[in-house]
Amino acid sequence: AWIGDVRAGSVASCGNHVKASCCWIAFNAETTGVLGIVPLECQDGDKRTVSQLCCHSDVVTDFDFSPFDQLLLATGSADEMVKVWRLPESGQDMPAGAGLTLGPVGCPVDVLQFHPTADGVLASGGHLESHGDQLQSLSWKQDGRLLGTSCK
Repeated sequence: AWIGDVRAGSVASCGNHVKASCCWIAFNAETTGVLGIVPLECQDGDKRTVSQLCCHSDVVTDFDFSPFDQLLLATGSADEMVKVWRLPESGQDMPAGAGLTLGPVGCPVDVLQFHPTADGVLASGGHLESHGDQLQSLSWKQDGRLLGTSCK
């Protein structure tokens, strides 16, 4: 399927620029602190409506859908905050506020990712002293027993 007229952002980000659950597609929008949200399934023929989720006061650096709840979206930002959002069922309005806000954490949140086997566990990272530079990625081993990180 093709989704046209997407006004995606061109921000420098270490994390995801687009991510999908079984219900939604999320992507960095051109407005700072905003994600574009598009339903995965077409409701009206081939036309999909792009909604905006106003997430943060600064650039959204990374976001991830929970593998246990496809309506749960976590966002991280240069504003040093992590927020967890409950997205609506298709056809309903986007939430006005996050269900959970964590931070400020003392540095920009560069990357985040839900745990693959433990519901409710989310790893996030910014500046790690052991790396000495900006965190670029993190990834859980498929069984969830190890977490790997890389830096600039």
